[in-house]
Amino acid sequence: MAEIDQIREKWGSKIGFVLAAAGSAIGLGNIWKFPYITGENGGASFVIVYLICIAVIGLPVLIAEILIGRTTQRNPVGAFYKLSQSKFWASLGGLGVIAGFLILSYYAIIAGWALGYIIESINGNFYLWPDPTSAAGHFNDLVSNNYWNIGYFAFFMLLTIAIVFGGVQRGIERASKIMMPVLFILLIILMIRGLTLPGAEKGINFLWNPDWSKIDAKTVLLALGHAFFTLSLGMGAMLTYGSYMSEDDNIPTAAFQIVFLDTLVALIAGMAIFTSVFSVGLDPAAGPGLIFHTLPGVFVKMPGGYFFSILFFISLAIAALTSSISLLEVVVSYYVDELKWKRHKAAIILGFIIFLIGLPSALSFNLFSDIKIFGLSFFEVVDFLASNILLPFGGLLISVFVAWIWGLDKVIPNLKKGAEKLFENYPITLVFWKIFIKYLSPVLIFLVFLNSIGILDKIIELFE
Repeated sequence: MAEIDQIREKWGSKIGFVLAAAGSAIGLGNIWKFPYITGENGGASFVIVYLICIAVIGLPVLIAEILIGRTTQRNPVGAFYKLSQSKFWASLGGLGVIAGFLILSYYAIIAGWALGYIIESINGNFYLWPDPTSAAGHFNDLVSNNYWNIGYFAFFMLLTIAIVFGGVQRGIERASKIMMPVLFILLIILMIRGLTLPGAEKGINFLWNPDWSKIDAKTVLLALGHAFFTLSLGMGAMLTYGSYMSEDDNIPTAAFQIVFLDTLVALIAGMAIFTSVFSVGLDPAAGPGLIFHTLPGVFVKMPGGYFFSILFFISLAIAALTSSISLLEVVVSYYVDELKWKRHKAAIILGFIIFLIGLPSALSFNLFSDIKIFGLSFFEVVDFLASNILLPFGGLLISVFVAWIWGLDKVIPNLKKGAEKLFENYPITLVFWKIFIKYLSPVLIFLVFLNSIGILDKIIELFE
């Protein structure tokens, strides 16, 4: 492993780190995925289970991942090598870099759709396709148009490259300090608008009155999986962002603030979406098409919908951008740390390579639509590999490494740096964290992993 012989960049402020890390966690999953899986799984009961899962699996692993980065001041590969002196663990850490490549290659395609829908809303095109069926047809026509699909994909990648090109303070931190407050303001405006619509109380009841008959083992596993994925765990993003922290920073407090902001955005987005959907009498369980198929029709029927549709898709694009810069930063940090590339060179070249890797996925909706790998398109294969294998495996790796390889006797002194008063005043928090990270989190992540690759159902069937 190469040693660092250059001054490593740092965050300019604690709030800069929290906003950037929260931005990494807050992405399409909060505004797109969380509302529709909540809608499909009974509303409030799912939200409660999800919040418990965040506390049990999300927060402990988030603390562990940030701690690895701050302690080593390295990228995922260099961090695991420094703590273990093992090329085996370093290579496993490299899975985070690979995950960054793959996830961004298709994530930026979906984010490009959000950019495209900003223009669609400005042009008033939603009024031409006011019902979910025609809106879905219009969406399919757009994504199958390679000029539209690849064009917005390329534009979104350029925005991502430009921010990472600027560096930690002048690029990522500065952009996060602008984008995150704007995102919150826009979502709050949308939530207030939803709450003032006739029939909004039905959406509020759906989101906050639990129906426990909807909860079963699969629902709990879904909540566990989303709690894990929503925080950008297992891909090295939080580790990389943590590597730019100082020893004076309080990791547990920062991690709690990140989890709080991430969850708050998901709930605000849910309030904004469900009050609006129920107000116009559409289906809250519309699935993945809720954003691009159902909501355009909601905005058409909503007073002032033209204006609010623009705000919504701007919010969606901002959330996507705050996540995409963390994905590219994982890859860039590896090349800067280990291979001694200059940041500007790494951002441009690696961003372009990721764009090229993403082209087959972008073409999956048209030219390559008939090409299947195990019955899946290029887009679906990359999504499955990254989301169902690399991320849960990466999270399992982090929890096992911290508790069993690095060892809690070495971990705890590093964790206490900057958080001495917290653990003095609330020693029970350290006890719970040790139990979670050593026993509970690895088991639950392993179940998420088995469920995500479709093995858990077969195991359950053997015992029935």
